[in-house]
Amino acid sequence: MTGKKSAPPAARQWCLYLIECQDGSFYAGITNDLAARYEAHAGGRGARYTRAHPPRRLLGAKPYENRAAASRAEWEIKQLPKQRKLAYLTAPETDD
Repeated sequence: MTGKKSAPPAARQWCLYLIECQDGSFYAGITNDLAARYEAHAGGRGARYTRAHPPRRLLGAKPYENRAAASRAEWEIKQLPKQRKLAYLTAPETDD
């Protein structure tokens, strides 16, 4: 043993995701492990909202460079009317 530490695992990219719930409502959130987070929602261990409104399917996700950018996007998508939320995931980034 040389005493060298192994390199830390690569950081996972943050993303904004959108779930359609069984009652037709949408839930938006952020994560850096989409598969695990969706599994938590589906298993009743996710957000309080998805415990009361179980997920039907993952509608999509959009990657961001860091948690702060993903959090801003989450706030933005939550301000939109339901019919515009899905389009938000596919819209190109703009420089404000």
